[in-house]
Amino acid sequence: MPTVLITGSSSGYGLETARHFHANGWNVIATMRSPRADILPASERVRVLALDVTDAASIADAIAAAGPIDVLVNNAGIGVVGAFEATPMDHVRKIFQTNTFGVMAMTQAVIPQMRARQSGVVINVTSSVTLAPMPLAAAYTASKMAIEGFTGSLAFELQNFGVAAKLVEPGYAPTTRFAQNTDMRAEDLIPESYAAFAAPIFAAFATPALVTKETDVAEAVWRAAHDRTGQLRFPAGADAVALAGLH
Repeated sequence: MPTVLITGSSSGYGLETARHFHANGWNVIATMRSPRADILPASERVRVLALDVTDAASIADAIAAAGPIDVLVNNAGIGVVGAFEATPMDHVRKIFQTNTFGVMAMTQAVIPQMRARQSGVVINVTSSVTLAPMPLAAAYTASKMAIEGFTGSLAFELQNFGVAAKLVEPGYAPTTRFAQNTDMRAEDLIPESYAAFAAPIFAAFATPALVTKETDVAEAVWRAAHDRTGQLRFPAGADAVALAGLH
């Protein structure tokens, strides 16, 4: 059975993707900063490993423990919503450490084994913020746009060795813990001078016309893992698909 390693598997997209691959017969290595085996099926095909994608030693330990990996899903990420003017640069750097450099470090760690085997897929989960400019998301968008460019270029480098690189671009998923997955609250990043601008945006977030479900992302990752056409981008969720169609 092939093996998938998924980062950020404790909730949301990562957890649902782990469940989806397991249900379809794969070996699943679900990684998370604080391991919890109880959230996944009890199965000899499921392993839960500790992993902090911002820590080189943690990455090395997880890769060593995992053994051969057929598909890497870089899903771990942190969100931030707020006025860029009010977002401390230390927090911007923290976002990039996880969303950008963490993805790059994990990818670099698995390339040697995939290149040696002449097979494998790296799937980087970004966001629909890369499909259209969105307000109050400048720092987050920057961290994800970097991965869009990185993955597109990487795909050319790796295809010579039979290895693929793909992007999955989820839309807005109100049922995930995305908004809580940060140590800075949105309301703390909206200065009084931005309040009137932000109010209708937050109101729209509360009643979105189209949304993304966790299962949409799991299915898009599954398609990306099995794609042999060279397709790079896989929008996930009705809202993301609609945005992608505008390009």
